[in-house]
Amino acid sequence: MRALALPVVLIVTVVAALLVYSATFVVSERDTAIQLRFGEIQRVVTDPGLYFKYPTNIVDQVQYVDKRLLSLEITNTVVQVNDSRQYVVDAFATFRITDPRAFRESVSANPVLAAERLRTRFDASLRQVYGSRSFDAALSEARGEMMREVRDRVRPEAAQLGVSVVELRIRRTELPNDVRQQTYERMRSERLAQAAELRAQGTQESLRIRAEADRQATVLVAEAQRDSEILRGEGDAEKNRIFGEAFTVDADFFEFYRSMQAYETALESAGTTMVISPTSDFFRFFNSANGTEAYTPAPAPAQPPAPGQPVTPGAPAASAAPFAATP
Repeated sequence: MRALALPVVLIVTVVAALLVYSATFVVSERDTAIQLRFGEIQRVVTDPGLYFKYPTNIVDQVQYVDKRLLSLEITNTVVQVNDSRQYVVDAFATFRITDPRAFRESVSANPVLAAERLRTRFDASLRQVYGSRSFDAALSEARGEMMREVRDRVRPEAAQLGVSVVELRIRRTELPNDVRQQTYERMRSERLAQAAELRAQGTQESLRIRAEADRQATVLVAEAQRDSEILRGEGDAEKNRIFGEAFTVDADFFEFYRSMQAYETALESAGTTMVISPTSDFFRFFNSANGTEAYTPAPAPAQPPAPGQPVTPGAPAASAAPFAATP
């Protein structure tokens, strides 16, 4: 009996261990568990730990869903912009399964099937977004807005799969090889035309600024000359007024002073010769300070008679020559 009892105990122990093992399941931190009973969802376990179920896979089954951040790549997608030109686009998206129940009901919790459906939706969204943009928009600052628009277009359908799209990035936007050189030449000609237009506008603006500066300079010079003439006229008037007052105070001195100025002005240049009568009023202050003494010319020296001419005693000498002054 004892020999038979030992195997029975071992068999019972093994069966009990198998039943316990089949009645438990472990949920890790990176997974979400879906407990199924005859294919129907009983519960969704998101917290990690040890859980129990019916001890048979026929009645209860457990399906695990990865709750980590997943990625999806889209490569060599040919898109067309609104002017019928094309780009080759590479993009990638990151997503996370946030609703395991909807994920199970929509794609049977199959990540591959979910990725294919998301890829189809991403492809369609890229074509729609690029098709509503111009050729230059894909290479400009509008690229960030385009990525957000593609992501927002995909999110509603992804939510139906129990998936939340976290981010989408466009990695590459290039021209097809057959139109790259043609497009480059067209872009080059457009940029040259734009540069020529900007250069012409700059030249026009520089001419306008230079003309305005010349006009202002002319106005400023004219105003300065006008002010200087006004000040000069006022100075001359003041000078004449002072001279007039001085003349009324001492007319004789004023006349003497003006005569001295006339002498200085007339005789200041070297090598100047004046031929003028010595009895002129111009030289009346040469003989006296008050200008009252008459000028008496010195007798001219006697000239010898010309040959053959008789000499008359007591004949007057020849008249004096006019006064010559050489400073």
